[in-house]
Amino acid sequence: MAEPGGVTAEEPRNTAVARRLEALVDLGFERSFVPETRTEVVRADARTTRVTCTRPAMGTLVTVATIGPSEDCVTEAIGRAFEEMDRLVGLLSRHERSSPLAQLNRTGRLDGPPPELAHVVEQALEYHRLTGGAFDVTVAPLVFLYESRADADPPSLPSDPELREALERVGAGFVTASRQRVSCAREGMALTLDGLAKGYIVDRIAHTLERQGVKRYLVDAGGDIRSRGPKEGGAPWTVAVRDPAQRAGFPDTIPLTAGAVATSGGYERAYDAARLHHHVFDARSGRSPERIVSASVVAPTAMAADALATTALLMNPREAVALVDGLRGCACLIIDREGTSVRSHGWRSAAPPEGDEVT
Repeated sequence: MAEPGGVTAEEPRNTAVARRLEALVDLGFERSFVPETRTEVVRADARTTRVTCTRPAMGTLVTVATIGPSEDCVTEAIGRAFEEMDRLVGLLSRHERSSPLAQLNRTGRLDGPPPELAHVVEQALEYHRLTGGAFDVTVAPLVFLYESRADADPPSLPSDPELREALERVGAGFVTASRQRVSCAREGMALTLDGLAKGYIVDRIAHTLERQGVKRYLVDAGGDIRSRGPKEGGAPWTVAVRDPAQRAGFPDTIPLTAGAVATSGGYERAYDAARLHHHVFDARSGRSPERIVSASVVAPTAMAADALATTALLMNPREAVALVDGLRGCACLIIDREGTSVRSHGWRSAAPPEGDEVT
């Protein structure tokens, strides 16, 4: 499986590939260095074969590991799953000018949206309500502002007046979404689906595998993970939580045989050397949260885990744990800036056996 933590990606050889690389980075995927698609086939016993395919898919490592009776049974399923991923990235990227999301951000309205985009935006609005407004996909004007200042010469952080101006175009309560139309009521609004689109894509990869008859798998897309069934030998997959301080070892590991886990943290993309301003923004203040540096959430779906992990960063630890504990099938591990860990009641740790697959 992919090691926790991304490294720098190779420079793509043509602009088309470059645009696709940036597209997945924008959805929250991390850059990683993998020169080409890598497939490993391991015969565990007479009736069990493990096929693991890792792709340098648009800026990250995306790994699909499957357990089945033969290589032929799962290879086509993995290919179909990657095709579905590519299709969805083309719909949900805010940076590809031809994407439906980019069109919505240009015009403030999209009639007859692709059902996948309408669904993700509808779910984003539901999480906005569920979290009391903490989860907000309309923070795109803040993202654009911080990105423009980071790219300036010399780079700088936005001023208070600039933040106030950007915040006038933020507010998920001004967005409506249905199968017929997605629209923004305030002029200059824009959406970023970074906080849940990657999880949604992982869920669709998993759905494609299951539709193709694969019953045991683990999908790892830059740290958003979903699994079904045990790996060979009947043992659960073991998932490691990344240390936000980038030290050796992991703060915790968990077993996973069904469901999903995602981790969000300020270490992923930062706009200043101290890493106090990063890719997660509070829609109320326009600034990044400072107290929680990492939030890992276990949930029934990767989209739920993704959205809740992002939301948890915006709360204090007690609020985050209370929110997650109140949701069926969910649990969390919160790490604050002092390195203190807080676990919800449903969080289950596991010590990985020697030689175990760790993601």
